[in-house]
Amino acid sequence: MDIQFVTASSARLQARIVDAGAMPPGADAALSEGARASRFAGKPGQLFEHFSGGEGAVSRLALVGAGEAGTKARQRHMEQAGAALAAKYGASGEAVLALDGAGLAADEVAAVLLGLRLRSWRYDLYRTRLPDDQKPSLTRIEVVGAADGAAAAWEQASAVAEGVEFARELVTEPGNVIYPESFVARAQARLAGTGVEIEVLDVAAMQALGMGALLGVAHGSIRAPRLLAMRWKGTKADKPTVFVGKGVTFDTGGISLKPPAGMEDMKWDMGGAAAVAGTMLTLARRKARADVLGVVGLVENMPDGGAQRPGDVVTSMSGQTIEVINTDAEGRLVLCDCLTWVQKQVSPAAIVDLATLTGAMIITLGHEHGGIFANDEDLADALLGAGKASGDKLWRLPLGKAYDKLIDSPIADMKNVGPREGGSITAAQFLQRFVEKGTPWAHLDIAGMVWAAKPGHSWDKGATGYGVRLLDQYVRATLEG
Repeated sequence: MDIQFVTASSARLQARIVDAGAMPPGADAALSEGARASRFAGKPGQLFEHFSGGEGAVSRLALVGAGEAGTKARQRHMEQAGAALAAKYGASGEAVLALDGAGLAADEVAAVLLGLRLRSWRYDLYRTRLPDDQKPSLTRIEVVGAADGAAAAWEQASAVAEGVEFARELVTEPGNVIYPESFVARAQARLAGTGVEIEVLDVAAMQALGMGALLGVAHGSIRAPRLLAMRWKGTKADKPTVFVGKGVTFDTGGISLKPPAGMEDMKWDMGGAAAVAGTMLTLARRKARADVLGVVGLVENMPDGGAQRPGDVVTSMSGQTIEVINTDAEGRLVLCDCLTWVQKQVSPAAIVDLATLTGAMIITLGHEHGGIFANDEDLADALLGAGKASGDKLWRLPLGKAYDKLIDSPIADMKNVGPREGGSITAAQFLQRFVEKGTPWAHLDIAGMVWAAKPGHSWDKGATGYGVRLLDQYVRATLEG
């Protein structure tokens, strides 16, 4: 979408942001009475449309609510206003929208534009016969009368939008298009020229390192696994902050085969990896003053004659052995080797891993929060705060020795699943066994957040891009603040 800051616009469609209980200055009686009769009250995201004519032309004015002025949720409400405009006019037949920026602060203008752009995102690559009234039409936003600094604020916000959109793209693509090697290729292409340093480990390299846990997941697939590392050095820090993403590009469950109904959703089992890749793009685009390493383990979990079996024992890169009770608990096998590799490569300031790890997390938190487990209070608090500020919300869950005992194996160091109860917690306990003492670490189980069955704050049905804004906000507040 083309977004321009202009001094005047001749667009037929105009939009004004309105506070709760207020009307635009100079509103005529027809506009005021129409809004009142429609019960328009300026609530966040509430929209009222008014047509007026004169001199042979008809203009179209949208009033969009931004809620009460001066609240802590002001920026989020501004995003809702922008998202409401996108939802209403994205396929309306209008090509240009003039946004009145008068009276809005620079960061408020940027927030409206961010909500508008993110809600406008759609992936029509495989649609060949869309009806005309469903085709996107809105291609240009002209911002009129914006405050000084609004264009610069939008430049920063647009970097966030680009990262979220990249994560959504990766999650949306089907499993026959995005698999380990093609994920790497797409990330390389998108990050080319940004200053991000890229390293890729192939099967031979991972075998030499002893990554038996990650490689075991990939045994049943013709798609070769990969480890992708992306480094943004925006400052000379003593220790980089590390983000690790689960990248199971398609998950059948392996020999512990999933039920057929809904299996098509498992193309988004790489949502953690997509969030990390999108975050690295955002950090590079906005030239973040931070040293960040993003690592994703990429595999496809399929059943064939070479697939690992329930009861098999694999040896992880750390040297710890794992009895594979359920081949559908594969994400933790991928992540544990990634965690070990990271700690052998660098001395992390902190590690945050993201994974669509357990269905139990959806049962626990639904689709409202991602779960967070952490061994460090400061890290947990910083991530919880970043979640509130960004809108990618988190809810903390416990770790403890009593849970840890549930994954002890009678024949190996551990087993990859515990009993049915506490499934998300035992998965986190499993990962904690691969974190070296003294390393701040947080595990984010985002199984319920990367894909939406209905439109949300700034997304339509489908991929949400969850995690990019969370990690970017964490970097802003903790590393750059």
